[in-house]
Amino acid sequence: MFSLELLVWNSRSSIHCPSFHDLRPAFGPGAFLKAGSLMDNTDDDLRKILSSTKVIALIGWSPDADRPSHRVAAYLVAQGYQVIPVNPAQAGKVALGNTVRASLSEITESVDMVEIFRRSENVGPIVDEALRVLPKLKTIWMQLGVEDAVAASRARDAGVQVVMNRCPAIEIPRLRL
Repeated sequence: MFSLELLVWNSRSSIHCPSFHDLRPAFGPGAFLKAGSLMDNTDDDLRKILSSTKVIALIGWSPDADRPSHRVAAYLVAQGYQVIPVNPAQAGKVALGNTVRASLSEITESVDMVEIFRRSENVGPIVDEALRVLPKLKTIWMQLGVEDAVAASRARDAGVQVVMNRCPAIEIPRLRL
């Protein structure tokens, strides 16, 4: 059985979730109110995204069970999503019921959402590739601690929804989906 820690503030004001053990950078109670972050998507928006999504390409998937991307991917599969792992170092191997791909351009399936487990400074090229090679893409989802307002703007201009600085493994149970 998969256990899930919801967003919990501990005595050191860090964030715990299944995707990140201890986030402190610019986080704190006020961080959740900054523009371009969590306040951009309402709960209704998130419900619609998570309810309509079936296939997720997960950028930065790791085969290491202790890594956040591995745990979140496993959780999403357990919730009924098809997760296509993307990791050039693991390409060709089978994980989560799918072949690991080296890049988004290797995916032939229709993808609803691209979930990004990479540093914020790496997001722009990922979003550009996703917009170029995934014609039916509905959502770009950036994990906790990941934000790129410029790339998000390009995606939104292309008609793709964007979620930044959130974890679907937190949002799914929080929204009772």
